Amino acid sequence: MELKKFKKNNKYKKTLLALGIAGMCLGGGILLNKSYALYETKKDYNVIKGEVPDFGYDVKLAIMVDGTKKTDMPTSPLASNGKYYDVKVSCTSSKTTGLWDYNAWRLNLDYIESNSKCTLTFTSSMSKTDYDKYIQAGVALRRNTYRGKDITSYYNGTKVNGRDLYGQISNGTFDDIYVGDYFKGKNGTIWLIADLDNYWHQGWKDKDDTYNLTGLNVHHATIIPANKLQDSRMNDTNTAVGGYKESEMYKTTLPSILTNKITPDFGTHVLSYQNLVSYKTDDAGASDWVWETRQVDLMSEANVFGTMVASSSLYDIGIDNRQYAIFQLKPELINQDLSGNRYGYWLKAVTNSTSFARLSVDCSVSGYFPSVSAGVRPRFLID
Repeated sequence: MELKKFKKNNKYKKTLLALGIAGMCLGGGILLNKSYALYETKKDYNVIKGEVPDFGYDVKLAIMVDGTKKTDMPTSPLASNGKYYDVKVSCTSSKTTGLWDYNAWRLNLDYIESNSKCTLTFTSSMSKTDYDKYIQAGVALRRNTYRGKDITSYYNGTKVNGRDLYGQISNGTFDDIYVGDYFKGKNGTIWLIADLDNYWHQGWKDKDDTYNLTGLNVHHATIIPANKLQDSRMNDTNTAVGGYKESEMYKTTLPSILTNKITPDFGTHVLSYQNLVSYKTDDAGASDWVWETRQVDLMSEANVFGTMVASSSLYDIGIDNRQYAIFQLKPELINQDLSGNRYGYWLKAVTNSTSFARLSVDCSVSGYFPSVSAGVRPRFLID
């Protein structure tokens, strides 16, 4: 393998390298052709963040498994149901540090210096309980880290630890999926990972519509489009009577988007779950809510901003009462796509008896006449 040439960037002295095991585990691990004493120069890197300057030197890697020098790296127990390894990383450089990512089964190196030498030590002494703690810590890290990587290959079937996009999600490990990662669907739409397991144990019903005390117990990713999918009205007249549930958007537009734009890309992986939606109004706005089985909805103000802005009451919010991680970590994506194009769109909140909330291109929110066309940027869950 040859080192990919990266553009030199003198602004960044701190670099982050990741040895991508997904591409190197063919045949069971990294194949080392030289002896342990000489180490082995590995030149195939997967960049997680930023650029790797071409300093003209290599990182040398050695592997020890249960006290024995090896040429093969052990496969992840997530992929092989094998041993649970405790993995230690030691480097000869005083600055180079390494951290093992148990979810993606990958080495992260920081502050690379000339001719850095690192040793990976695998010891099969870890219990499954302790291993699971590492996995859960990794999930929390992924939910609280914006990466913004193109993961279309996972959507198209490329696997990490034996799992494609859906396998990584349904297993609850999210092996190599971070908030802000994106992929292109079959219809060309760019879909964003907005959050991970953020509706976990929310609501009162399971995927199969059975009442229980644990709520939604299906691992999932919350998906939003990078841009509005179309422009549509909330109602054919300027009324918000009947709330979000009785709107044309709820009854006609969103089901059409589900059938024509979402299902063709995700099929049966679109999750059905229970959500609270407003269905009554008075002069001040929404006055009651009801549980409904949902697959696609507009976002609430809280989903976008983390608080109420122009919403008429708590009945507009329901269980959509937390900000999606993507908007907390990358707030500019609230009203612009990955290319920086800005746009506005409807939210599901009633502002009063004659208007619904609309996020404007300038990121402000106000009541808007329902009969006027505006952007539609829905959210849904996949498992």
